[in-house]
Amino acid sequence: MSKLEDFIKQEGTAFPGKTYMEELLLPVFNDQRDYLFHVMFDIHRAHVIMLEEQNIIKTDEAREMLRGINKIAKTDISQISYQKQFEDLFFMMETRIGEEIGSELAGKIHMGRSRNDMGVAMYRLVLRGHFLELLQSVYRLSDALLEQAEQHTETYITGYTHTQPAQPTTLGHYLLAIYDVLQRDIKRMWSAYETVNQSPLGAAALTTTGFPICRTRTCELLGFDIVIENSYDAIGGADYLLETASALMTCMVNTGRWIQDFLQHVTREFGSFYVADPYVQVSSIMPQKRNPVSIEHSRSIASSAYGDALAAMNMIHNTPFGDIVDTEDDLQPHLYRAFTKANRVMKLMVAVITTLKVNDEHTKKMANKSSVTITELADTLARDYGISFRKAHSIASFISKKTSGARKELYEWNIDEINEMISGFVDVALTEQEWKKIISPEYFVEIRSIQGGPSPKEVVRMLVERKQKLGIQMRDYESLVEKLKDRRNKLVGYSI
Repeated sequence: MSKLEDFIKQEGTAFPGKTYMEELLLPVFNDQRDYLFHVMFDIHRAHVIMLEEQNIIKTDEAREMLRGINKIAKTDISQISYQKQFEDLFFMMETRIGEEIGSELAGKIHMGRSRNDMGVAMYRLVLRGHFLELLQSVYRLSDALLEQAEQHTETYITGYTHTQPAQPTTLGHYLLAIYDVLQRDIKRMWSAYETVNQSPLGAAALTTTGFPICRTRTCELLGFDIVIENSYDAIGGADYLLETASALMTCMVNTGRWIQDFLQHVTREFGSFYVADPYVQVSSIMPQKRNPVSIEHSRSIASSAYGDALAAMNMIHNTPFGDIVDTEDDLQPHLYRAFTKANRVMKLMVAVITTLKVNDEHTKKMANKSSVTITELADTLARDYGISFRKAHSIASFISKKTSGARKELYEWNIDEINEMISGFVDVALTEQEWKKIISPEYFVEIRSIQGGPSPKEVVRMLVERKQKLGIQMRDYESLVEKLKDRRNKLVGYSI
């Protein structure tokens, strides 16, 4: 027997070939079973209800169809496995429904639709659910950030630029910055959600159908916001996937950046943050270790979520502008995994931030070091003595270098030494009180009360405003979730 004959013997001569079945149909079937089963039956229900209302099928037919659909929908999916006589889960379930109500009646369920519009609708419904689940966790993280920021409006820390000590600020100011970025991530998620939550049903394969269906009715029954009007767009447009991936990727990159900061703050050398015991692990050999694995894993999981979302985006690149359902069979699980991982990151960081302890005495001590208040010297000379800022900057830079070279801190200079250095540039003498303000992190922060600055009063103002907005957003979110839940309960329990 030749190699070709041997290969054909193993593969078979009829569809599906052994390799095709094992490497394509089986994995796709398992993904459909795990992710699409319930939304598939929701679409069946909505379509049958619409067909009856449009007088395309008889009332008694619709009633029997719904009975069969509802019964098969109760199937334990853990008991479902791939069978090669069925191309995929859809055909298997159509057969199961046919066994319950008769193949002729079951066959009528598919009038006026295609696997194309049905497939896209299923994907959109699943993504909608993932968005709502992730948004719940993101809102909880938002709340945790505000709670911690409120506790630390006067917790002085060193702000960094280029990884070097820059200027004093407060932990409340820093956490609000993280919060504000997260709110823009939420805005991007809602924008993607709106693009996702649109109904392609009724587009059929590409050009709608000759049956007098009502696209707005299936849209309403399934809780979609609007119908994707152009039927070609409904099937060919994949930007809902791109926008979803983009929103996830942006959120994970933004989140990963401040998670990296947290890993630095919890080091023994920094000693700024203390992670609660439930979220650290010990070493198997070094008993002194408190490994911040909750934060470490969050960082890596965020990167993994980004990677899955990017994979989905790459898979759409250069696909034809038409039906990409087959591509989506392999693509969608990447997005589902990205959502799951992003949700894990959010939940872990909610726990870490809610229970986080801050060594405020240490952070304040550090905010007195490394000449981080020296900008205020330049500002004082320019603001109070009329010296050009460039010259004032040169004076402050000279004193900073002297301080570093002498291995001193600013507060270790007395006023006479400072004035002597200044006199080499301009005829100005600071008072003792002025110098104490210049070297004070508290004064540095307090005087920066411009909109958005770190002054405790300004941070409190921002906190009050943001807490009010977050409360409204969370109530709107909960209202939407309840609305969709009620809509589905009515669909599942619909009687004709």
